[in-house]
Amino acid sequence: MGYWTRKTIAELEAQSLEGHHQLKRTLGSFDLVMLGIGCIIGAGLFSITGIAAAEHAGPAIVIAFIIAAIGCALAGLCYGELAAMIPIAGSAYTYAYATMGELAAWIIGWDLMLEYAIGASTVSISWSAYFVAFLQEFGINLPSAILASPWQPVSLPDGTFEYGYINLPALAIVSLISFILIVGIKESALFNALMVIVKVSVVIIFIGVGFLYINTDNYVPFLPPNTGHFGEFGWSGVLRAAGILFFAYIGFDAVSTAAQEAKEPQKSVPIGMLGSLAISTVLYILFGLVLTGIVPYQELNVAAPVAHAINKTPYAWLQGLIEIAILAGLTSVILVLLLGQSRILFSMARDGLLPKVFSRVHPRYHTPWISNLFLMCFAGLFGAFAPIWAVGSMTSIGTLLAFVIVCLGVLILRYKEPNLPRAFKTPWVPYVPIAGILVCLGLMAALGIETWIRLIVWLVIGLIIYFYYGRFHR
Repeated sequence: MGYWTRKTIAELEAQSLEGHHQLKRTLGSFDLVMLGIGCIIGAGLFSITGIAAAEHAGPAIVIAFIIAAIGCALAGLCYGELAAMIPIAGSAYTYAYATMGELAAWIIGWDLMLEYAIGASTVSISWSAYFVAFLQEFGINLPSAILASPWQPVSLPDGTFEYGYINLPALAIVSLISFILIVGIKESALFNALMVIVKVSVVIIFIGVGFLYINTDNYVPFLPPNTGHFGEFGWSGVLRAAGILFFAYIGFDAVSTAAQEAKEPQKSVPIGMLGSLAISTVLYILFGLVLTGIVPYQELNVAAPVAHAINKTPYAWLQGLIEIAILAGLTSVILVLLLGQSRILFSMARDGLLPKVFSRVHPRYHTPWISNLFLMCFAGLFGAFAPIWAVGSMTSIGTLLAFVIVCLGVLILRYKEPNLPRAFKTPWVPYVPIAGILVCLGLMAALGIETWIRLIVWLVIGLIIYFYYGRFHR
């Protein structure tokens, strides 16, 4: 075997059916749609929308949402084809193994840890901050020593900031979610569905109530004129806002990591990814329309734009529901990210690129429990001690690189294996995959040199592990 050796789809499917590698197929299309929505709709909806409208697009934020959704759909259509052809755990890692070979698969598998494991750590820090604020509203003030890391301060009731020793709530939520994931995929999907129902219900209530208080004067002009600088309103501002909002959609790809636990993966995985993307897009557009209709877009550049909008209605109780929705949203995001990462570790260990212990399946729960325990420690410790600024930007570039690999994989398989059966086909090949690659590379280029340096360092560490361990145990 060489660095560019590919695994055939038949080999991957046969390997997934080995006794010690079998996961339980229990998820239907509804479960996968819920997993996608669970990861897409998070706290970003309640904060990033206001900033993008106030600084870049104005009421035309709804157009920016549509453009961002189209960008994600390009990658989503490519994911759909590969997921239907290769219904195995591992997502882009497995697809790269089947299209570009072992070394490329290792690189993308290692890279995906930036999206999933580091992403879960980032979200756990945000979850902790919202949870602490929620408790403070009820007069519950825990010691700051256990609420923040030495590098990430916590906000106290008097408005001051204080550093602590450990972010215990972040560690606690990662540990709780990890144990739910160990107990079973069906139980995890049910818990996620409950969280999704809570947060989507609150979003719909906000949209429904907000429509009654829209001031149509706030929509004039719908597309504010450009200020003379690229990205500050006008069509360039809409494009800049679309680039920002692109990251509000990240998460639908996590559905593909559960392909080996889906009942009919050829049908349900594409439905799960594209269905969750479509539903989230509709909610995002309506949310942006209501938000900019209640509040003039110039006033939305605040930390809590939704709270500002609620203050313009007589329904102050909505603020409490929004806080609950944010906590539910972040909880489901952590669950789906840890679920996705554990399946990627499982797949890499099954191939021998990581220690075999990570591919062990629990005899009773049929879950990769060792991987879940490892991630509980890894993601939990990052959440407990790392500052959010150090881990947040790494998530975005890792995701975009995965999107590029998946779009490229569709092109390669269409060329090398044109006659393979495809239960779902990406339309307008090669134009859709090429457009997806260009959009994602463009967004990666805009992320800044510091983020690129972190990505390169991370990949170098991964290559050292591969050349000193993985290639000898594959």
